[in-house]
Amino acid sequence: MSIAEKIKEIKATLPAIIKLVAVSKTKPVDLLMEAYSVGQRAFGENKVQELVSKYEALPKDIEWHFIGHLQSNKIKYIIPFVHLIHGVDSFKLLKAIDKEAEQVSRIVHCLLQFHIAEEETKFGLSMDETTAMLNSTEFKSLKHVKISGVMGMATYTDDTNLVRNEFAHLKTIFDRLKSEYFPLEAEFKEISMGMSGDYLIAVQEGSTMVRIGSTIFGERIYTLRT
Repeated sequence: MSIAEKIKEIKATLPAIIKLVAVSKTKPVDLLMEAYSVGQRAFGENKVQELVSKYEALPKDIEWHFIGHLQSNKIKYIIPFVHLIHGVDSFKLLKAIDKEAEQVSRIVHCLLQFHIAEEETKFGLSMDETTAMLNSTEFKSLKHVKISGVMGMATYTDDTNLVRNEFAHLKTIFDRLKSEYFPLEAEFKEISMGMSGDYLIAVQEGSTMVRIGSTIFGERIYTLRT
């Protein structure tokens, strides 16, 4: 099945309001162009150097999503063009993004990443950390970031009940933040959850944005330098 056919098949399973982010990390630009040629415009990368390289090589109407663990010293390379940063997992990182965005006179949209999985290897904020941040004077002084919603990754497991519960938990977090901190902000609307193996469960639990890579492009290629 071609990339175009795979994208069409996935979109047929998604409600129209859900954004498909094609996770293109490690994939060569010709495969991204195959997806682009059938209308796919949102692509996700997790390495700064690779993202910058692809941004320079590909059409400028592509919407680039940074979905990896972002290091503060690399923010400046993507800040002029990145559409959405999915993985803001600390107040320190958010402040660094704000500082770099100010340098290029942009407001950069970000998602707060929560640790919802049982696996300790995954990054993410706790609710206590988040409420302390959102209540702080320092947070309210940030002018060049916009919190657009939340992101989380479920445990990598065949236990679909566990995955469903973790996604439901993220939806509960979103609802609480929306109600208590962002009730009048229309842009606080995104719940980025669900990947190739679990996106249908994520959609059922309230996802607005799914990040799908291997189902579209095949398994990752690790021989490319990133």
